[in-house]
Amino acid sequence: MTAKVRPYLSPTLVLLALDWPEGEGRDDFLGFAIKRTPGFLDLQTNIRAPSSWLPNRVGFHGPPPPGAPDFPTDQAPIQKFMWWDARLEGIGTQEDIKYEVSAVTGQPASLALDPASTTEITVRLPEHVEHGIGTWFNRAVMSSQAFSRKVNAMNLGGAAPSPEQELELLLWLTNDMETPVSGFIENATSLAGAIYHLTDDKWVIPALKKLKAGKRVGLVYDSHDLVDPKTKKKSPTPNKAAIDALKKIKFFPRNKTNIMHNKFLVDGTQLMATKKQKPLRVTCGSANYTTEGFSSQANLVHTFESPELAALYYERFQLLRGNPTLKPSAADAGWSDTVSIGDAGVRLYFSPEPGKAGVDRGESIETIVQAIHGASSSVAFCLFTPTDADLRDACFSAGDSGKMMFGLVNHVVRTEPELNPTVTGKIPADQLASLEIFHRSRDKKDVIGAEFFSPALTPAGFLPEVNIFPGKNPPPFPPVIIHHKFVIIDAETESPIIYTGSANMSGNSVFGNDENLLEIKGSPRLARIYLSEFMRLYEHYRARARFIAWKQSGGAPQKFSLRPDRSWANAHFQPGTPEFKARVRMLSLE
Repeated sequence: MTAKVRPYLSPTLVLLALDWPEGEGRDDFLGFAIKRTPGFLDLQTNIRAPSSWLPNRVGFHGPPPPGAPDFPTDQAPIQKFMWWDARLEGIGTQEDIKYEVSAVTGQPASLALDPASTTEITVRLPEHVEHGIGTWFNRAVMSSQAFSRKVNAMNLGGAAPSPEQELELLLWLTNDMETPVSGFIENATSLAGAIYHLTDDKWVIPALKKLKAGKRVGLVYDSHDLVDPKTKKKSPTPNKAAIDALKKIKFFPRNKTNIMHNKFLVDGTQLMATKKQKPLRVTCGSANYTTEGFSSQANLVHTFESPELAALYYERFQLLRGNPTLKPSAADAGWSDTVSIGDAGVRLYFSPEPGKAGVDRGESIETIVQAIHGASSSVAFCLFTPTDADLRDACFSAGDSGKMMFGLVNHVVRTEPELNPTVTGKIPADQLASLEIFHRSRDKKDVIGAEFFSPALTPAGFLPEVNIFPGKNPPPFPPVIIHHKFVIIDAETESPIIYTGSANMSGNSVFGNDENLLEIKGSPRLARIYLSEFMRLYEHYRARARFIAWKQSGGAPQKFSLRPDRSWANAHFQPGTPEFKARVRMLSLE
């Protein structure tokens, strides 16, 4: 019986969903071997191998010795039912990539590739911009072996990198995500937008400085003072330096909501003029216009070649520039009409909306909750702070009812949190979120946090991983790792729904912040980009979480190693487990 393979494609990533149904009855099923043609590019010689086996860091006796390369998967098979390939240097979007997948059987000392199982698929990487919609995800995984290897190769010894080295590391992390924003600015006719934080002196501020005289540029910015979470000491908005440096730009302070958390720019003809304003296109996403937002924090950026959608964003800019109070800001809250852009139908919602956090369920969250309950197959969420109880409950209900459900959040508390009611007797939403996610990650193991790494918890044979950029001082609070704000529903089907934008999908963001939320329907192509990028992050941190669980359990092994029999696959063939649901759903086609 041949292996089953289904690709999920991102412009910089190929995720392969795998299955071998015969493996359920084979005690000698040891995993998968994957060969790729063309092979890997040697970055030192610039010579590409004709073909290469995808690598595995872990073998049957643990990782390879220090300094040795990873194992090829015909010698150290993949003991998972999905695997991603990101070593795509030099491969263009018009070039075919062939993968040959084989089941590996036998014993660790005498492996065999089952010839009857071998399956071949050929794919081509999608362009960043297709059908009028541009999509960029950064790597942002400083807590990775690849990033640690890059840092070690520089022999920094704890010192700050040189400017050239810093830029090399930053560009690896951004994964080209800085390009659409800086390019959008440089090519704009005129600009109007709303920016929470503008501190990036690598790409965004230089691009704004390059704008020629005569181009109208107006930016709403969050003007609240910063408050140190420990000392409570106030300091001016971090946007002050950019405002002082960009004298030709008209800045509009915004402080009448909790925070002005939007991140969008509109390009058009004579924006901010009194007549003949013509919005043409828009860029938006989860990334703040900070160097960290593009590099070390997991984020995404979209561009939309749509005058109709751009006009909606420009209308919001016009409202925000006047700095209205909360009530008039929420007066016209509601979903826009659907805007057709290429293969997608897009609706837009601007917060704040009428109501009160902890009392009301916002219209925007209610829409997402209903869509989750209507899911036919799967739900995945990747959120910084998922404090909305209705949204969490809907996601967990989907998982408990047999659908594939995975969640990745910035932080899961290590011990069960104590709940401290307020003077009114109510428990704050963020405390309830911490409690529920703690139990979900412990009992169901389908929600994890991205903080599961530190030099003290490095598996044997692995390099220590960092979460602070080399040479930088730690912030006074835990660093933000996952900054995404998206929910994807039925992403592996032909009828997916994506919710994405600036909003953290919490009561505060719905009722107290300036935010934008996009609903994108009808684009399997786009949904699979989201799903492949989500799984890249989820699987990375899931491996770290598993190691911590092993280490904290007492007599468990202190290093990763492959299983010598089919026991690695047991959970994947056990109905009801997260692994079983993922194996079945990721391979299913409507």
